[in-house]
Amino acid sequence: MMKSESTAIDVPESSAVPKGKASLMAATRDAKGGYNKGFAIFDFILRLGAIVCALAAASTMGTSDESLPFFNQFFQFQASYDDIPTFQFFVIAMAMIAGYLVLSLPFSIVSIVRPHAAGPRILLLIFDTVSLALNTAAAAAAADIVYLAHNGNSTTNWFAICQQFGDFCRKVSGAVVASFASAVVFMLLVIMSGLALRRQ
Repeated sequence: MMKSESTAIDVPESSAVPKGKASLMAATRDAKGGYNKGFAIFDFILRLGAIVCALAAASTMGTSDESLPFFNQFFQFQASYDDIPTFQFFVIAMAMIAGYLVLSLPFSIVSIVRPHAAGPRILLLIFDTVSLALNTAAAAAAADIVYLAHNGNSTTNWFAICQQFGDFCRKVSGAVVASFASAVVFMLLVIMSGLALRRQ
């Protein structure tokens, strides 16, 4: 009685993704991670710049105060930011924006450490958009009052006060310029977050 020998053919396991294609996908993923990390680093730098702009706007407007003597020291004309509700809103809004930017820095650092994580970027994108709207509203409202202070309005009998209160007008004008610079930075942050999420 003869034993029948069985012949077995070893077939190598085939992977679902070819080796060349897998390496190409890994390289693409690494390239996207590099782009996203670059976006995250630039995002962090822009946030630091926006903090400086927002704090400068709030502090400059909050310290704008000038008094002019009228006959003697007991009778004075005074111009201060808290005399105008629009400037009060401006100071509060820019202080809130500066506070938000400080709180957003840890999320920006997380985006640098984990460039593929979409959660922090989506959260930053939402709050950056809200902050951009608040920043633009405060800057535009204050810019309108500054324009009236410089040029006046003869129809409504608004007098141009900047000829008398020069230091006050210089401070509030500088604050408005800083707030618009902050708004431009927010626009860049929103665009960059959108591009980074698109590359996920």
